[in-house]
Amino acid sequence: MGRFSNRKEGGKALAELLCAHAGRRDAYVLALARGGVPVGAELARRLRLPLDVMVVRKLGVPGQEELAFGAIAPGGIAVFNRELVRGLGISKAQIDAAVARESAEMERRAELYRSGRKPVDPRGKACILVDDGLATGATMRAALDFVRRRGAAEIVVAVPVGARETCMTIANGPGESCVCAMVPEPLYGVGMWYDDFSQTSDDEVRQLLAENHGASDNAADLEVERWQTANF
Repeated sequence: MGRFSNRKEGGKALAELLCAHAGRRDAYVLALARGGVPVGAELARRLRLPLDVMVVRKLGVPGQEELAFGAIAPGGIAVFNRELVRGLGISKAQIDAAVARESAEMERRAELYRSGRKPVDPRGKACILVDDGLATGATMRAALDFVRRRGAAEIVVAVPVGARETCMTIANGPGESCVCAMVPEPLYGVGMWYDDFSQTSDDEVRQLLAENHGASDNAADLEVERWQTANF
């Protein structure tokens, strides 16, 4: 089984699997920040779809922050691995502190990344939720809960690489599916399947979103110009 050279190549692989969505007027790509944005930007570029960012935050086990006991998404959404919480004896006070801390960071990043642009309204749309990989799926489950509650008509979870069990169970509602380009066994870790898995910076996220926003504006202007030419 091969590896992806970087996240952009992962987005290219997903575009080949999701080509049926190309150019849809009712669809958009929603990329999880930060690592999912380079993947989502390449996918959106190839499928000619608008791109938005979903800022979700992992809730790390105290003292072992890389191990997630849950995740949060906008709108007060929180998902928890209750078995892990019980098993490690994580207290309500520790949970509340983690939620408060990560909520503040989530809001800060969302404001930074969008630069005043309004988020896409998922209601009635097809939403392609993108990340650079699925391991436990904690942050993706929070993102899924967000778009479900806001009335997305169709949801596709799309990742270049993921754990088989997570990919099989992550999207289990009506109109939901999961597309994964590579399902290695065992996974070990998402970063194992990229030659370059360096951290995505805030500046890179902002640049990729701005580029897609500019491309979408240009496409809309061209559509108006074509309509005017045909009708006047």
